[in-house]
Parts: sequence; structure tokens; C-alpha cells
Amino acid sequence: MSRNVITIDADASVIDAIKTMLSHHISGLPVVDRDGALIGLLSDGDFVRRVEVGTEKRRGRWLAMLAGTSQVALDFARQHGRKVSQIMSPNPITIEEDTPLEQVVQLMESHGVTRFPVMRDKKLVGMVTRTDFMTAIASLRLDLSSSGNDDQIGASVIAALAHAPWRPAALNVSVRDGVVSLRGNIRSDNARKAATVAVENVAGVKRVDDQLVKIIYPPPEDDYGGGDFVSLEEEPSTEDDQPL
Repeated sequence: MSRNVITIDADASVIDAIKTMLSHHISGLPVVDRDGALIGLLSDGDFVRRVEVGTEKRRGRWLAMLAGTSQVALDFARQHGRKVSQIMSPNPITIEEDTPLEQVVQLMESHGVTRFPVMRDKKLVGMVTRTDFMTAIASLRLDLSSSGNDDQIGASVIAALAHAPWRPAALNVSVRDGVVSLRGNIRSDNARKAATVAVENVAGVKRVDDQLVKIIYPPPEDDYGGGDFVSLEEEPSTEDDQPL
């Protein structure tokens, strides 16, 4: 998470909020009251529907009736408001410092939000955004080098595919100098992509030679990948193509 949190006062003007966000290159601002307590969240999405740029919602009589007077009034206030308190999203969803990442992702997906204030004893101590996930991934060194020989790489490839529901049927794997050749049947382009990705993530693999064949039977509604996993010992082999 980001610990150096920039906040905005609820009584600040919309223009001041925009200037703060642009100058600090951020897309969201926690909103605090005079005591520093978190009371809302302002994001770049709050400026999409604004009267200044002619993008405010325009409803006809019937649509306004369906939306209800309360919603129409709220939309007007948020699209014309001059103060942060008038356009912010109140009562934002927050997380604690020890909230597991998986739960953070689930909350982002279920609520359709991109950032969460991080709290400690009801005090704002940080912000987590989707950008933080990108930063974390970029900071990792994905070192897939391996001192293993081709036989060991082949065994690891088999293990990587063995329990996947989309695994190729009649799978045959051969490895030469770190180049993995995949033969077998798959039932969708997504299954092909998943198989290739799984193999590329095996340590020691330099390249994947995709020789998988797409089949169209059974029907797409029964598509779970490649079907039953056929023991490689049952596959025909050549001297350079040893089933593993």
C-alpha cells in the first residue's frame, strides 16, 4: 500500500481537489473532516458526469420518474456541486492493514472499485489501489532459469498439466535443449493458450513448440479442455520423442 496518503478537506473546492490530483498524479483522494476523520472518497470518476463539460445526465420525464426524485436530486448535486463534500462518495469501504490480498481483490471485484483506504484503529494510514498490484508484480524477478536436464524439465511440464481441467488429451511431451514440444488434442483456443502459459512457467523452459490439434467434438457446451488425461506411457514414441 501507499503510506504517504494525500487527503482533501470536505469543505475544499472541486477545483482545489482537481489541482491536487493532477499535481500529484493520483486518481483518488480520501476526504476528511476538520478532525481528520475519514468521511468520504473522491475519484477521477466523480468528474466524468459534470455540467462544465456537458456530460451531465439528461433524463426525460419518464426516466426521471423511474429513477425517483431522490436519485435525480443526488445526481444534480454531484454534477453541479462546487465543494468536495457535495460530489464525494460518502462512507467508503475500508480495509485493515492485515487484510489478506485475496480479500482485497474480492472486494474490488464485487464492489467495482479501484482503491481502498487502509485503516489502523479507525485512523487512515494508507491507500491500496490496483496500481499497487502492478508495482508488486513489476518488482518481482521472475527467474525461471534451471540447471535441470531435459528429462527433469519434461517431468515438471507433465506435473504442471496433469490436474488442469483444460489439459490436452492424448498429451505427448518432448524436450530438447529446453525447447518443449507439445502434441495432443485441445478443444478450444483458450485451452491452447492455458497449456502454453503453464509450460512457459516451468523452470528451464526456453520455448514452447505448439503442435496441439484443435478438435471440434464433443460440442462446445461440454468443453472442459482436453478430456481424460492419457498416460504418456501409452503414447507412441520415437527416439527423439520419448513420452514421459
